[in-house]
Amino acid sequence: MRIAQIAPLAERVPPKKYGGTERVIHALTEELVRRGHDVTLFASGDSITSAKLVSVHPRNLREARLKNIYTANAWLFHNIGLAYSRQSEFDIIHDHNGIYGLATANIASTPSVITMHGPFNLEDRKIFRALRKPWVTSISKSQVLSVADLHHAGTVYNGLSMEHFPFSATHDGYLLFAGRISMEKGVHFAIEAAQMLDLPLIIAAKLEPTDRAYWREYIEPSLSDTIRWIGEVDEEERNRLMSRAMAFLHPVTWREPFGLTLIEAMACGCPVIGFNKGSIPEIIAHGKTGFVVTDLDEMVDAIDALASIDRTACRVRALSNFSATTMTDGYEAVYRSIQEGKL
Repeated sequence: MRIAQIAPLAERVPPKKYGGTERVIHALTEELVRRGHDVTLFASGDSITSAKLVSVHPRNLREARLKNIYTANAWLFHNIGLAYSRQSEFDIIHDHNGIYGLATANIASTPSVITMHGPFNLEDRKIFRALRKPWVTSISKSQVLSVADLHHAGTVYNGLSMEHFPFSATHDGYLLFAGRISMEKGVHFAIEAAQMLDLPLIIAAKLEPTDRAYWREYIEPSLSDTIRWIGEVDEEERNRLMSRAMAFLHPVTWREPFGLTLIEAMACGCPVIGFNKGSIPEIIAHGKTGFVVTDLDEMVDAIDALASIDRTACRVRALSNFSATTMTDGYEAVYRSIQEGKL
């Protein structure tokens, strides 16, 4: 098949550090190319890919220090517009820009699939119900529970090429939080759990200007020799930290559509303890690869019960259920079903 993949421009594909969506797009694109598909990736010019790369901007927008990089901006619409203007070259267009690509996809003649990588808020639901021509894929079942009448092609869980991730059957006695510092990620709960058990916690996360008030009130006062913030790290360092952590804490305070760091931690053999929000119970096998808990007290109890978790089982679940191969199988099935009129 001739397939277009339209990535956001905020981060490189794959990202140098933070950027879950871009890691997923990279894994999918590379696996599609490996399977013999003719793939064109519309992404930032510094992206690394085996596909044909088309770009409207030479660098990812974060490194270029442009404003509003994660929302609607001129470069984003230029990228989307260019991809759809070449629609006759493709059998399928796979758009990863959510509602920003929806209007263009709705008048396109080439079949399009939009993967929603974020939550469906009230406005999103209305727009997706009104502009129903493009097919929509979700990244978890919980993501679409509140979205009636969606032109839904199915759920395809995110996957990554994690076979090379380091694995450790033992740990170094510290807890780990990784990703982004924000109220919705619940970093303060991870800190409280570590303090209650007198355990070291490493916070490997980026801090955006919009989250500095939360940082000053909830995080900075608690930093110490045992509660350490080391900033944003690259994939190699993050994976090393995951492989040696006794547990990965994921106390999100919102209905997260998919927790990519959860599958990465499990691939390194690290059990995951997450709050029962959104997709979390779809990813963690409770009692086998970690624990799904409802509050801080249950998180503390779960940390005390970590000896019951087999770290090998964590890796097996990640590589079996959330690999790039499994994800690509899912998207290939969607593409073919659309082309054959089976959806």
